[in-house]
Amino acid sequence: MLKKNFIKQYQNNNTFKKRRMSKRLPVVSVQVRKGDINRALKIFKRRTIDSGHLMELRERRYYKKPTTVRRREKQLAVREQEKKTILGKIEDGDTKLRFYTKKPKVKGKKNDKNKNNQKKDK
Repeated sequence: MLKKNFIKQYQNNNTFKKRRMSKRLPVVSVQVRKGDINRALKIFKRRTIDSGHLMELRERRYYKKPTTVRRREKQLAVREQEKKTILGKIEDGDTKLRFYTKKPKVKGKKNDKNKNNQKKDK
């Protein structure tokens, strides 16, 4: 749950997207108090997530072409706009909503092939 919330928060926050790994990301450090390593490790993990280092590493794991990044951002924007439109219609009380789904498969094409095979057999 915490990871999902952080990812959403990270995606909404554009400041991390502009930054690079080596520039101005805060250095994470933790002091071990009273020999409690587990507590220090827990704090360290939380601080690395909050600082944005992990998300930056995940983004940079594979190279993404700039056109791919732009296309993905555009797709997300379109999806978000459609979502807002649908939610707005629901709030207004519109009962006729169209959700774009895959087109149904045409059954006639498969049956035509079977009929042709049956005619050849006779």
